[in-house]
This record gives sequence, C-alpha cells and structure tokens, in this order.
Amino acid sequence: MILKKIQVDNGMVDMTNCYLIQDESTKEAMVIDPGGEAEKIIEMLNILQAQVKYIYLTHCHGDHIGALKAVKETKGGKILIHRYDAEGLYDKAISLTDYIGMEDICLEADSRVDDGDKIHIGSLEFTVLHTPGHTKGSSCLYLPQENLLFSGDTLFHGTWGRTDLPTGSMVDIMHSIENKLLVLPDETIVYPGHGKSTMIKEEEPIYYNLKPRID
Repeated sequence: MILKKIQVDNGMVDMTNCYLIQDESTKEAMVIDPGGEAEKIIEMLNILQAQVKYIYLTHCHGDHIGALKAVKETKGGKILIHRYDAEGLYDKAISLTDYIGMEDICLEADSRVDDGDKIHIGSLEFTVLHTPGHTKGSSCLYLPQENLLFSGDTLFHGTWGRTDLPTGSMVDIMHSIENKLLVLPDETIVYPGHGKSTMIKEEEPIYYNLKPRID
C-alpha cells in the first residue's frame, strides 16, 4: 500500500488533509477529501501513475470538496459519500461553500454509502463507519489490514469535530466516537481531516472527562 497525505489550502485558516491511497500491484487508488489545490493532488496522482477508482468524501463541507470537480474531471473515479450528506453537495446551507467563498460544485455523488459497506482498492478492503455528529452523514473509513482510520472531522488529535454547524450534534458525535471509534484496536492510527495524526489509545482518556487535550 502507498499512502500520501497532502495538505491543501481550502480557503480557511486550517489546511485540509487530503489522502491518496494506492494498491501497489494494481495501481488502483482512492482520493479522500480533495479539499482544494487540485493541481497538487493531480500532480501526485500522475507521479504515482494512479488509476483513480474512487473519490471518497467523509462529509460534505466545502473545505473537503473544493477540488472535487477538477479531480473528477481530470482523473475520473466515482464520488462516494454517505447518503445523509449527499444532499449537502448541492445545498449551500449545509456545505457552507458560500461561507468560504467557493463556487458551487455542481456534481452529484456516483454512489451513496451506508454504515458497514465495503470499499475495495486492489487487495485493500475499507469499511465505512457512519459517525454522525459533525454532520448527520459524516463517516470514517477503516482499513483493518493496515490498522488505519481516516476520521474526517469526527476525531482529531486531542479533540472532536465541531457540532455547531448545520446538521451537527454534540450528543451524536460523542456516541459515534465512543461506540464506533474507541472500540477499534488501541494501535489504530488515526488520520484526521485537519492537523496531525494520532492513535486510538491516545484519545481514549479524553472521552472519560469530555475535555480536549491541550498538548
């Protein structure tokens, strides 16, 4: 497996983490959260000679979809998003694209995913985890073969995602983290939508006290 993390400018203060995952033998690849700077993402895909199979969106916010149209039109791949966030791709009140000065995406998801769905890239098998809270259709991708979790804006290093935006819920995000993510193996490496990576075992104590870590 090849994993590349690309920090892209999304029009806001915090850079978005876009991830490229490729199966080395087949060259099949998946792009997770192309939040901006399409040229950087496309350049890396070209270097890898990647055959883009999927573009996976952990949720519909504008800072995670800014380069979606350009990547799709240039490299192909089916757009996947949880069914509860699919409407946000064309509803500015949910995606908040106006808030960050983005143009309308004008693209539909090719497929809507549900909790427990399996996504295959070559020999790699990802499991969709529906984790509502940041948005009602937020989801994570779990790759047990490599002990990896791509958590979008649900779980970060030391804290959880915002819940004060449209369709967000503090109750839901805590339930998602405690019942979907903290039950994963302690050694699971977490790659979030913003900031640095962490591990499940490092985040568990936070949710006993419901206080973000400040280190």
